[in-house]
Amino acid sequence: MITSSDIRSLVINLRRRPDRRAWIAHSLPPDLPATFTSDWSGLFDGHELSRADLEVTGYKLFLWQIESDNAWWSRPLKYGEIGCTLAHLACWRHAAEGGSEPFILVLEDDAILEPTFLDDLLEGLERLIRHSHFDLLYLGRYLLDPDQPTLPGFVSPGYSHCTFGYLLTRPALDVLLATHLEHAIVPVDEFLPSLYIDHPRADLRARFPRQLTAFAFDPPLVRQRPKDEAGSDTEDSDFVEL
Repeated sequence: MITSSDIRSLVINLRRRPDRRAWIAHSLPPDLPATFTSDWSGLFDGHELSRADLEVTGYKLFLWQIESDNAWWSRPLKYGEIGCTLAHLACWRHAAEGGSEPFILVLEDDAILEPTFLDDLLEGLERLIRHSHFDLLYLGRYLLDPDQPTLPGFVSPGYSHCTFGYLLTRPALDVLLATHLEHAIVPVDEFLPSLYIDHPRADLRARFPRQLTAFAFDPPLVRQRPKDEAGSDTEDSDFVEL
């Protein structure tokens, strides 16, 4: 039987956003204590990042901007996108370096958790592992391409954006870290889908080939606060200078 002790919980939060930390902390289940990235040092805040910071640490950016009708791909990366990716990467490293919990829950601080969140998550995990293997489980996301039906209450996710709520298995951490994302940084919204679908961008498909099995809760277990209410620390940042 899966219990809350089988889950390590981490929350993406910036030090300058104690308001968002307090907001999500209020809804986190008491039986699921969380570690916050705002308690760590790291290049997570797009307002403080520069190319020099990345060069000093050895981080390298993927050649992101291409000619495309997709506005997301035809412009430079934003520093907030880079910081967000590095925060998620720090969570994966932190979970891989210590602990033995079989599941790792990653939330962003604008995730909306219902009062029954933990019970629903545990019940859903029990059903899923009885019938299928998985590496990545979306709790919520923004769908771009159609899903495929699978088990009741779940789908095989199509191309999706947003990483405000997902769960990984411990073996999946090794797969994520073995890609060396720090040497070809892309938005984490694009990185995760590239590992479970054939990504629509050929260059991303080649650099980060498909290698995970993913599921998603249907209906979603977690929602995201509206941008006009919570703001966006990712989008509210400068473009990387070329």
